[in-house]
Amino acid sequence: LGMAEEYKSKGVGVNALWPQTAIATAAVKNLLGGDEAMRRCRKPEIMADAAHAIVTRPSRDCTGNFYVDEDVLCEEGVTDFSGYAVTAGMADSDLQPDFFI
Repeated sequence: LGMAEEYKSKGVGVNALWPQTAIATAAVKNLLGGDEAMRRCRKPEIMADAAHAIVTRPSRDCTGNFYVDEDVLCEEGVTDFSGYAVTAGMADSDLQPDFFI
């Protein structure tokens, strides 16, 4: 029995959220490629915005999901992700895809 099912009757939503692209974090900078890797990332704000969209949904209807940040924001009507890029003007296709997507 998964946590989503276990807590559903109590109104607690249990979901996962993963980034479509690499996110500019200390781990990326220090372990995975330095400044060059950071230039090909998105800002952490994309994850915060996606998480906010998820947690403000009705928890009884929104549980047991594995979300990707872009998909969540698209569902919320976001179509332009350029403001999330660390490097202004960088095309989405030039961003580093997340390692597990």
